[in-house]
Amino acid sequence: MQALHAFGLDVKATEGYYNATALHSRPQRTIVLTERGDTVTENALMAAAMTPGETVLRNASPNYMVQDLCVFLMMLGVEIEGVGTTTLRIRGQSELNKDVTYIISEDPIEAMSLITAAVVTHSELTIERAPIEFLEIELALLQEMGLDFYVGDEYRSGNDFTRLVDITVKPSTLYAHQDKIHPMPFPGLNIDNLPFFAVIAATAQGQTMIHDWVYENRAIHLLELNKLGANVQLLDPHRLNVVGPTAWRAREMVSPPALRPAVCIMLAMLAARGESVLRDVYVINRGYEDLPTRLNKLGAQITPFHG
Repeated sequence: MQALHAFGLDVKATEGYYNATALHSRPQRTIVLTERGDTVTENALMAAAMTPGETVLRNASPNYMVQDLCVFLMMLGVEIEGVGTTTLRIRGQSELNKDVTYIISEDPIEAMSLITAAVVTHSELTIERAPIEFLEIELALLQEMGLDFYVGDEYRSGNDFTRLVDITVKPSTLYAHQDKIHPMPFPGLNIDNLPFFAVIAATAQGQTMIHDWVYENRAIHLLELNKLGANVQLLDPHRLNVVGPTAWRAREMVSPPALRPAVCIMLAMLAARGESVLRDVYVINRGYEDLPTRLNKLGAQITPFHG
């Protein structure tokens, strides 16, 4: 709301809705975002694209979805400098009217989900078209934990901007990371990838601290891994202590309402002996495109359960 106010939009929040009024005032030319959020950067970016003249966004998120939007806007004719940095210089236009075909770049969170599937099931798996720029910290941590993997040569995504690679993960014996594992804004460890390190740490030998400082109470959902045999201790609303390795066991469970912890539980179930049942999987279906079918093509056995 603060960012949009700088463009002449007055927004008042009521109990049931937002009341937005366009003031048509001259916008600020340099806007400092008080939080480096992905969505706030995208909203400010789109507002700047439709504002004639030059706008500078400082403390902007350089994350993958923001870069995607920048490349798309540049195809429409908007001039943007600093893509991939925390300072964006946008020369906007009063009207954008151009037919373009744009291919959205690949999702690093989905790539990390598949890397985790390979780790917890001790499988060899090649993840194609992985956006390496947004996985480098994750792979560096996994390498320090002992993961054996190979990164192929780089090539471009369909948007002709994002750098892709094929990543081959091999069965490995992992050891707990010596430092705590915590997320940071890009180029740090992706906030959405942090929960995967809880289930990975549960397969590693030793004790790992997971520090989820961003979200209130998201870490508590990862305690559900204990029902599958893990040893996860909640130190406070943001910190977990994970002790491995884990002998995963099958269980019938209800999916937590948080997307990434829910997927972590499903992946742990793939590693558990016997048949597990995961109920109320709406959140997984919302966040992934037909994930069970694609995992089944790799050898998993996931079927709809009615009962």
